[in-house]
Amino acid sequence: MWEPGGDPPWRTSAGSERLAAAAVAIAIAARGVSRAAIPTPVGSRRSAVLVAIADGHDGAEVLLTRRTMELSSHRGEISFPGGRVDGDETDEDAALREAHEEVALAPTSVRIVGTLAPLSTLVSRSFIVPVVGIVDGRPALHPAAAEVDRIMWVPFADLLRADTYRAERWMRTDEMWDMHFFHLDDETVWGATARMLHELLLVVHGETTGD
Repeated sequence: MWEPGGDPPWRTSAGSERLAAAAVAIAIAARGVSRAAIPTPVGSRRSAVLVAIADGHDGAEVLLTRRTMELSSHRGEISFPGGRVDGDETDEDAALREAHEEVALAPTSVRIVGTLAPLSTLVSRSFIVPVVGIVDGRPALHPAAAEVDRIMWVPFADLLRADTYRAERWMRTDEMWDMHFFHLDDETVWGATARMLHELLLVVHGETTGD
């Protein structure tokens, strides 16, 4: 069972299409989320992803990747660089390590500015902490052949187009869930990555996320 969702609140934010990476950094830092350790729910596996932001020709852009079809889970899906938190790693360390392993993004080129709200996934039982970082300049990136088959810098201007975002409400585990979709020119972002993008846009535009 599903039903259409509502319109995105950020469509009415004047001038947002030309956001700079610095403005994104300020919005994330102002969110006021504690950088203290967030406990992992029982039965979940902790992961971290890097939400990397850089300035491009059309303003701020966010780094996304497409997973290869050879992976055992979420094959072919659009995602942020990221993976499991190992041992005594912090969420930030894990996000930076995974981004370096997946797309050769040097950790020293990223300035961490905060986090988005952690989220849990039903299928993989992952507890994901989105770590937001600003990348100065546009470093050369290279995909890890076994994990990534495409690297994408997606402008916020594309995410904010009237024909990009779509919301639905799905019945899952006896309750309605908000499902988000971003239809780019040749890719569709959905699932956990779309949920994180949705929150990122809400935070940047001063909207309440309800966390």
